[in-house]
Amino acid sequence: MMKMPRGGRLFLATCLGSLFVLVLYFQSITKPEPALKSGSRPGKSRRSPLQTLYNGDQLELSAAQRYLHGRRELLEEACLSHTRKRRVLSPEDLKHLIVDDKHSLIYCYVPKVACTNWKRVLMVLTSDGRYTDPLAIPANEAHVAGNLRTLSEFSVAEINQRLRSYLKFIFVREPFERLVSAYRNKFTRSYNTAFHKRYGTKIIRRHRPDPEPKALENGDDVSFREFVQYLVDPRTQREGPFNEHWEQVHSLCHPCLIHYDVVGKYETLEPDAQAVLTLAGVEETVQFPTSGKSTRTDGNMAARFFKHISPFYQKKLFNLYHMDFLLFNYSTPEYLRTR
Repeated sequence: MMKMPRGGRLFLATCLGSLFVLVLYFQSITKPEPALKSGSRPGKSRRSPLQTLYNGDQLELSAAQRYLHGRRELLEEACLSHTRKRRVLSPEDLKHLIVDDKHSLIYCYVPKVACTNWKRVLMVLTSDGRYTDPLAIPANEAHVAGNLRTLSEFSVAEINQRLRSYLKFIFVREPFERLVSAYRNKFTRSYNTAFHKRYGTKIIRRHRPDPEPKALENGDDVSFREFVQYLVDPRTQREGPFNEHWEQVHSLCHPCLIHYDVVGKYETLEPDAQAVLTLAGVEETVQFPTSGKSTRTDGNMAARFFKHISPFYQKKLFNLYHMDFLLFNYSTPEYLRTR
């Protein structure tokens, strides 16, 4: 029988023609499979990050690591309380899960939650010496497809093996702060012309009365109110998944279907990132970059943006992101007016 930590989920594959369907299976309490840690010599087994987390002496774990353990349990309880239907996952659903075979890590990246720096760190860890400093890697290079492998690229058997034996981690953020950050980055920066053309022109055409021809052509002056109206518009939801920058985290990373061993938060980014690097045994090899942003989107800034959104649209938007609030233990913002 295959073994894995408490609460783990195992993917079983069924072949239907040329399509693989991944079916979730729950397994009982067991230990993770042994894995060879980075730098280990053949014949000399060392703990993998997953073994360190589940089988290590609790006294050896930092306070931050123990706190992350509690977060994971809260997520499991929320999943049991708030999700009823289970569905199958296909490889297409695994495109946000980045794999580091060298250190037995799987990271589900969430845009606007320090994912650029996490990708930089993983490029250092997987580059065999090509990269040594995360901040020396240009941001656009960190997002180039092919620089890092995703779980969707592997065979079903390889997916199963990695999900059983690798440390799986995710970083999340207060949903409305993440949303405001996405809006500021994609719609108020002059260099994001691709977003202006693809989304801005559509938003203005649908949600601005009597728009100027220049606005219809450039799409570069979308207001936050128009962006919110676009998100809650049934037409938008019928058109398919949201762009990843404002897609709900539970839709990107499937936390009630994939057992994440570590749930980090943007609000405690530095200690949480350090805890993950320590579990992986690479804390002396690479440091997680500290943020130098002076205008970081926080709760006060989000409140200023929502001040001009009517209670009607605030409630619709909250309903849209409600599951992320529930699953990751975020309180309803005090500034929200939903009545």
